[in-house]
This record gives sequence, structure tokens and C-alpha cells, in this order.
Amino acid sequence: RDIVKLPMAQLFSALSSRVGRQRGSIGRLLSGSWECSDGSSGISALTNHYHTSGPKNDQEQSQVSGSSSFRERLARGPGLDDFIQGTYSVYAPPPKERARKPEWLKREVPGGENYTRIKSKLRELNLSTVCEEAKCPNIGECWGGGEGHAATATIMLMGDTCTRGCRFCAVKTSNAPPPLDPAEPENTAQAVAAWGIDYVVLTSVDRDDLADFGAAHIAETISGLKRHTEGRLLVEALVPDFQGRQDCVKQIVESGLDVFAHNIETVERLQGLVRDRRANWKQSMEVLRMAKEMGAKVTKSSIMLGCGEEPEEVVATMQALRDHNVDVVTLGQYMRPTKRHMPVAEYVSPEAFKKYEDMALEMGFLYTAAGPMVRSSYRAGELFLEKHLRDKDRMTS
Repeated sequence: RDIVKLPMAQLFSALSSRVGRQRGSIGRLLSGSWECSDGSSGISALTNHYHTSGPKNDQEQSQVSGSSSFRERLARGPGLDDFIQGTYSVYAPPPKERARKPEWLKREVPGGENYTRIKSKLRELNLSTVCEEAKCPNIGECWGGGEGHAATATIMLMGDTCTRGCRFCAVKTSNAPPPLDPAEPENTAQAVAAWGIDYVVLTSVDRDDLADFGAAHIAETISGLKRHTEGRLLVEALVPDFQGRQDCVKQIVESGLDVFAHNIETVERLQGLVRDRRANWKQSMEVLRMAKEMGAKVTKSSIMLGCGEEPEEVVATMQALRDHNVDVVTLGQYMRPTKRHMPVAEYVSPEAFKKYEDMALEMGFLYTAAGPMVRSSYRAGELFLEKHLRDKDRMTS
């Protein structure tokens, strides 16, 4: 019971390092019927881990001891028993096996006054959104707004054809996509400004065929959005890695955007399996680090679960993002878009996502969203985050 007072992320890391590859229902852990990598079993093995190894350095010692108020808060919060109750994930059948998805993956048909108004305005302004193109399950919630977040939509730039072929993504691919529309930045800025929303997310395909990978095109769109709304509009940009080019990252950061987002997508071990070979862990982490050091107000990344990762790898990925000063992280369930894409390894439960969210907040992330239906732009206009950005603007003005 002493280990209940450890920070959540450290506790989970210890648990994961002791438990072997057998997961299934993690409710087995509570009964002591799980096996450890050293052959021992039962909850006592986890306790012994900390009694025998102890903290490894001053930082870990500080985490373990902490202030008395911090220990008391943890003691009042979820304990070890709470953490490992229930099911971590359920089986994802192969494509040929017909089976119902878990109940938690069902969504209501989108509707409502805000949703209808936004959809109508998008058609009128001739804007394309990832929300519709990708058939996002959260379209009703994000466009509808309410309950603590502003109505938000994600606009896609630079066409609908990507130069990369990630195994999870349904976007069309080609080594030679059509040329960019030079009028797109200004047209998009004018259209979104006329839309009258408070928060917009821009995203784009990868354009490795361009000398600057499209950085100037994205930066021009952001600058135009700020100009046409007199700085009122908050702009989040989910950008490519620009093959790690520092000058391209700098262009985006200095364009006036509020949130610099770039997705790590998956854990380090699965990068080559999930992402295109031109994308990699080190490059993405470096892009996020550079953006923050160059003055990005908020940096953000996203992790997909259900690709074959282990829980300890998810925790390690979140910690790596914090080590690179990433402010916001989102975690969601990978859903196979077509039979040609990589299969789903498992459906992670809402309870497990909630625990990851708790751990992320404990690690010091400014904001986190985690759940089976969460996507990288999910509820981007969260009022807490919006208030943080506007407060930052007031402090610097």
C-alpha cells in the first residue's frame, strides 16, 4: 500500500516493467494471477520492486517523497486497486471475421442548430474540412460546441493528395500531386473570417515535392487569418515535419499562430510500421522541441492507441513529449479506414483512456484529451485552452 503514494505515471511504469506480455483483462492483476518477467507473481512483486530497487536518483527521490500535501492528495485519489480494475482492452477481430465493435465506439447522428449553421456556411464559402473528408466521429460534438468548448472545424490546405503513405491514413497519395493553388491562403483567410468563429484548426497533407514542403503556403494562410480577423481568431496548425528543416518550422512559428501541433502518432517501436519511412520518432520530437524553443505559445501532439503498443510504451511516449516541452497531448483509438490499411490490434477501453489522461495531467501537460473517439483536433476550442491563449496574448501585448 505504500506505493499508492507514488506519482501515477511512475506507479504505472513500475507495474508495466514487472508484468510480462500477458495482458488481456487487467482485472487479473488484482487477484495476483499475473506473471512477471522474472517468474514471480502477485501484487507482492510490484511492492518488492520498490522495496528492493528504491529511487534511482535525486529526481526520483523527490517524486517519491514530495510534499505532505501531495502525498495526501494522492492517498485520497485513485489507489492501486482502482487503477487496475476492469478491462484494459477488448479483442479486435481480423477483417474477415464479422463482429460488432464495442458499445463505446458508437456515436449519435450529428445535428443541432450550430452543426447545421456551420455545415451550411462551409458550403457557401466553398471550404473543405478534414471533419467531413475523414468522416470524423466527433463532427457533431465539435461543430455543435457547448458544454465548455467553442464550435470548431478543421480546414485542410494544399489539396487532398499526400506525398507520403502512412499505413493508418486514408488520404490519397502520389509522388507528384497537383501544384498548389496560390490563391488558397487568401481565399481561405477571407472565407474563415466571414464564418465568424473564434477558433480554427488548419491541417495539411505532406508535400515533400516542394522545396519548402509547403511551409510558406501554411504560414501565409495563418498570417491572413490573423489579419482579416484583427487578431481575434485563435489559430491552431497541425503541420507536417518538413523533414526536420529548422527554417520551415521557424516560418510557421513566426506566422502568428497560437498552437503549433505535430503528431508523433504512435510509440517509438512502431514508428516504421505505422508511419511512412520518411517520418520518424527523432525527427518529430525535434520539430516539437524546435517549435517551443522558437517561441510557439503552445505545442501539441497526438498518440493513437490500438496499433500494437504496450501500456508502458504509451507512458514513455507521453513522458518523452513532456521532456520536449510539449504542452498538450491527445490520445485516441486507431480505427482502420479501409481493408487496405493496417488492422486494429485492440480496442482500448474508456477506463484505460481515463487513466492515461490522469497520468498526462500529473506529468504536467497543460491540457489533455483522451478517449476512444478522440482525434488530434478533438474539441480544440476547449474553453480552458482558449482562455490560456487569450491570457498569454494579453500578457505579451
